[in-house]
Amino acid sequence: MDLKILIMYRNTLTLLLIIAFSLSFSFCQENNYNKIRLFYLGGQSNMDGYGYNRDLPDSLNQTYKNVWIFHGNTAGDQQPNGGLGKWEVLKPGHGVGFFSDGIKNNLSNRFGIELSFIKKLQAIYPNEKIALIKYSKGGTSIDGQAAGNYGSWDPDFKDGTGINQYDHFLNTIKNAFKNNDIDGDGKKDLLIPSGIIWMQGESDAAYTEDIANRYYVNLKRLMALIREKFNNNELPVVIGKISDSKQDKDNQVWNYGAIVQEAQEKYAKTDENAIIVRSTKNYKYSDPWHYNSEGYIDLGEKFAESLQLLLNK
Repeated sequence: MDLKILIMYRNTLTLLLIIAFSLSFSFCQENNYNKIRLFYLGGQSNMDGYGYNRDLPDSLNQTYKNVWIFHGNTAGDQQPNGGLGKWEVLKPGHGVGFFSDGIKNNLSNRFGIELSFIKKLQAIYPNEKIALIKYSKGGTSIDGQAAGNYGSWDPDFKDGTGINQYDHFLNTIKNAFKNNDIDGDGKKDLLIPSGIIWMQGESDAAYTEDIANRYYVNLKRLMALIREKFNNNELPVVIGKISDSKQDKDNQVWNYGAIVQEAQEKYAKTDENAIIVRSTKNYKYSDPWHYNSEGYIDLGEKFAESLQLLLNK
């Protein structure tokens, strides 16, 4: 064999062996981790959750084995400590009123969609470990002009210190990923982002027609940014369609709700990795703005079922 050809052959073989070793090493490294499916829960008050723990059936009123949650502390725009929290095993109490200083989590007497969502997911992914990151805040908009007294998810919204809800979301993610052993078994965890669950839009429907008309563009941008932060531009997104309790003198709480609903439908239709949950129109309310306990239980189940439909497309 010609010497030059022999040298090229040996160099090629060496390169292939190096690549093969690297792939094998990477595979072994990855398999030294616990693989845990990760889902993000975000939005405003109907993601916070206004269900009462006392209303939970026994099947949901439990500590969930192999499920962990990092619930970021809620804070207003311009306020510090947004996104503080610590990983804990999921149990009831992650509804409105929950707070954390990053050292201790203080559970509330309320729950949101997380319990029934996880119950369904455990049936879909039996024997798998699951993690939730939750950050939401009641009354918040995704349009800076609808921030009001509650805050905005618009990354460019600057008021006072310049801290907004998107910044608190980023802080939640940063704090959650600081811990690489969330189950405390001494083995590093590999969190695999697997979906975004988003329940929000009422505040963007409460101010002006112009704000409501911007909802589709704002939603599309925000979901793209959240996907980017989880390093997956095709991450599945499940949107909860807003509804109206009609508990207002003009029989309409959200004056521009129909526009936001149309925008949500458009997003689900035009993004091939998104889907919408419409069961909210059937829910009863505990007040003009929030579903009753049964509504949150059903909504969590519908989020999980819709996520499965999306993944099975």
